[in-house]
Amino acid sequence: MSKFYQSVTADIVIFTIENDELKVLLIKRVKKPFKNQWALPGGFLLENEPPEKAALRVLRDKAGMGNMYMEQLYTFPGSGRDPRGNVITVTYFALAPINKMLAKPNKGQNPTLHLLKKLPELAFDHEKIIDYALKRLRSKLEYTNAIYSLLPKYFTFNHLQKTYELIFGRKLDKRNFRKKFMMLGLIKSTKKLHKGIRQRPAQLYQFTSRKPTELKKFF
Repeated sequence: MSKFYQSVTADIVIFTIENDELKVLLIKRVKKPFKNQWALPGGFLLENEPPEKAALRVLRDKAGMGNMYMEQLYTFPGSGRDPRGNVITVTYFALAPINKMLAKPNKGQNPTLHLLKKLPELAFDHEKIIDYALKRLRSKLEYTNAIYSLLPKYFTFNHLQKTYELIFGRKLDKRNFRKKFMMLGLIKSTKKLHKGIRQRPAQLYQFTSRKPTELKKFF
């Protein structure tokens, strides 16, 4: 039987966008402490298990997910954050488009998407961790192409801009945004059109590469 390190956990903040709202995935705890309260997917590290491997295991077993953009966020000290004792957490944040969320839900953990601007009361210090993850995400989008992780394969330019606006919490000038973004060379137009019910057909784009790339500061 695998042994757990009872002093180190891996917790993951998973962001997505659904119905023009920025959301985070939470699970309902089935054990004490904080039984039946919402929390980030997480778990204790196994013996000799690296934190990143533990995070991937948590993604699979508790969130029912895998194969997404993920990076280490921060290591939060243990003092006062967990009633079980001095438990340190190595945190990560992950990004996925809505069509890849909950592809294989683990019903025991009841993974559910929640509005970031209207979170329930959370277990441990998970509200603090989510706030920190949002700040990191905003910073990340200033100098990388990580936005690709939140968008489907094909998207309109309005969809791209709206995704930035939801994350940064402010409106962006349409003309300036398009000009600056096209200069980056991150996306290319396709021969496809998005035919909305009320809007006229819009050009669909795709990323030239769906791999992490650093850029000159964008915003």
